[in-house]
Amino acid sequence: MTPRGRKRIPVWLAVVVLLAAAGLALALRYESSLRFTLALALPATEGWLRFETPAREEVTIPGDGGSLSADLYRPGQPRGALLLVHGLSRAGRRHPELARLARLLAEHGRLVLVPEFVGLTRFGLSGKEVEEIRVAIRFLRGLGHPVGVAGFSFGAGPALLAAADDSSIPLVGSFGGYADLRHVITYISTGVHEFRGLRYVQHQEEYNRWKLLALLAGFVEDERDRRLLEAIGERKLANPSESTGALEGGLGTSGRSVLALVLNRDEKAVEPLMARLPSRARETFERLSPLPVAPRLPGRLLIAHGTHDDSIPFTESLRLAEAAGGRARVAILQSFHHLGPQPFWAALRHWIQDGWNLLRLVDDLLAEP
Repeated sequence: MTPRGRKRIPVWLAVVVLLAAAGLALALRYESSLRFTLALALPATEGWLRFETPAREEVTIPGDGGSLSADLYRPGQPRGALLLVHGLSRAGRRHPELARLARLLAEHGRLVLVPEFVGLTRFGLSGKEVEEIRVAIRFLRGLGHPVGVAGFSFGAGPALLAAADDSSIPLVGSFGGYADLRHVITYISTGVHEFRGLRYVQHQEEYNRWKLLALLAGFVEDERDRRLLEAIGERKLANPSESTGALEGGLGTSGRSVLALVLNRDEKAVEPLMARLPSRARETFERLSPLPVAPRLPGRLLIAHGTHDDSIPFTESLRLAEAAGGRARVAILQSFHHLGPQPFWAALRHWIQDGWNLLRLVDDLLAEP
């Protein structure tokens, strides 16, 4: 019996109080990660969530193969450092989404270095990038902080390869990255990808074909064919509907082999067409595919991919995670495409699931080294 004068607290009110307390504790625990996640997923909120505007300075990093230009984002009180590796993009280190991410990370206490990888800005991938990333890691480590490495899109492969043999790296990230370049070529040309017996087909943007052509052209040894392929790629990247028949007519055997693969839409024809590529191209694809090194990647391993990515299929990130033996934090985000979130209303129904996955990923990213 309730003592006289004392009222029993309604059960519903007790539940509300407990939920409010749990919500407050959760908000306090994830305060920084929540702000970061919200700004990352909803760019319009970034301005009113900003507590600090980090300084950005241009630096030059000397190396044996030439110097690297880079942007260094300095927070007031750095808590660890992070190297970001951009993908195939003319904008390079100044790509708006990458620069915004670097600024967000610096606002949350990370010293962030974003080098310019000239090969990647020219839509090339030669393997030189791996050593350039190692040079950038040594430079950033010399500033006195543990250094994590995160690669994006086609820059993720070289980033993982550079990090694989450096046990002192506390964090490695692959965001929209690949496991095997041969799978990416199949995807770009046909839209087909698969994982564990499940087959997917996705509409492909024609623009990606011409990025692939630019990447493959660099492996053609015949100078005339290489220059013609580069010219075709430049015209098509500027205007995919422009006719390049006159240039195509001047191609020799090696150039026609490359163009045939780029224009192919038949899944069954991919392997025979790849077999006709220059041997240097096939060797480079194998050497720059990070799947074999995934088991020995150091530190915390973060992997994220948007299911609507039309450049690299999300199944490549699932392959990386599987090869890492289940120790990776993986976020497959249905509301993201290749370079960032889809428009809010278009992805609203996926936000609850994606929001929690993204929050946990960001929390790992911002964790102390």
